Amino acid sequence: MKIILVGASGDVGKTAFEELSSRHEIITAGRSSGDITVDLASPESVEAMYLQTGPVDAVISAAGEVEFGRLSDMTADTFRYGLENKVLTQIGLVLAGLNAVNDGGSFTLTSGILDRDPVLMGAGAATANGALAGFVKAAAIDLPKNLRLNVVSPGLLEVSSDQYGAWFPGHELVSSKRVGLAYAKCVEGAITGQVVAVD
Repeated sequence: MKIILVGASGDVGKTAFEELSSRHEIITAGRSSGDITVDLASPESVEAMYLQTGPVDAVISAAGEVEFGRLSDMTADTFRYGLENKVLTQIGLVLAGLNAVNDGGSFTLTSGILDRDPVLMGAGAATANGALAGFVKAAAIDLPKNLRLNVVSPGLLEVSSDQYGAWFPGHELVSSKRVGLAYAKCVEGAITGQVVAVD
């Protein structure tokens, strides 16, 4: 398969690359690194990426940003940041790619554990993750060309624990291998409309 992987340089993106790159052609894309530079917040940049790659068989997004903070310090703009930079960017990647992904191809998005197993200061992330789950379930039944759509929802990766572990007390860490397999299930398998949790 020919696969676009957005966010390949991050801890989560690396798991997908490690699992799939030996079997498929991976085109990496990111804001500041990769085979192609793309800004998911810019529809023009996303369209240009698809024009540059030509038709592909799958798109994986492991990109997105949210704000963390105590609820009493959050504002509508704080929540909007996560919705725009984690949810709408990935939705835009799907919408722009409907004509770029070959018949029977797939989109795999990335959310996270916090809408299922919340932590303090994580309401913004939980809201974005829940929105992605709803989008995937509903959009999957309305896709053209026998396309498939799923979202991988990983817990805190072992490789990320030094940086983020203090924010996730009591959470069991997940291996990069297990997260990579979740992307393989979505890309190489037949499921659609699923939230693939890796807890």
